[in-house]
Amino acid sequence: MRNFIKYIIRRLIFIIPVLLIPITISAQSSDAYETAKKEIEQTFGTFLSMFEAIPVHALPGAWDNFKQLQSPENAIPPKYRELMQLSVAAQIPCEYCVYYHITVAKAFGATDEEIKEAVAHGAQTRQWSMVLQGNQIELEDFKAEVDAALIYMSEQAGK
Repeated sequence: MRNFIKYIIRRLIFIIPVLLIPITISAQSSDAYETAKKEIEQTFGTFLSMFEAIPVHALPGAWDNFKQLQSPENAIPPKYRELMQLSVAAQIPCEYCVYYHITVAKAFGATDEEIKEAVAHGAQTRQWSMVLQGNQIELEDFKAEVDAALIYMSEQAGK
């Protein structure tokens, strides 16, 4: 009987901590979620539904990623970043993203003409992507052509 009790105690010593890990993680996750939610509310004045749609355990990481990519200290200035994202959003297409990026781009000083041009660049990229992919142009051949064309154009510009 003593051996059986010792056996059970040894098993419990390993099982109890394993059972407590999810509780600890859940508490940490809950704290991180509340911190992220509070920061979002302080930043936007509300808890936007786009963040509410993220699972509780994933919100802190999603918010950190959002903040890092939206930082005004990044290499790409905010207006150009928003125009780039608009170009992609228009091609996905994502109505939510288009609205968001147009609105934010304008807040950073983008003009209607810049917005039109960003969307046109996205459309042109998609068009040529379809032409190249659809005709199965060899990538390595295409790279060689582009490199040669750039050398030629550079030489012509120097004349």
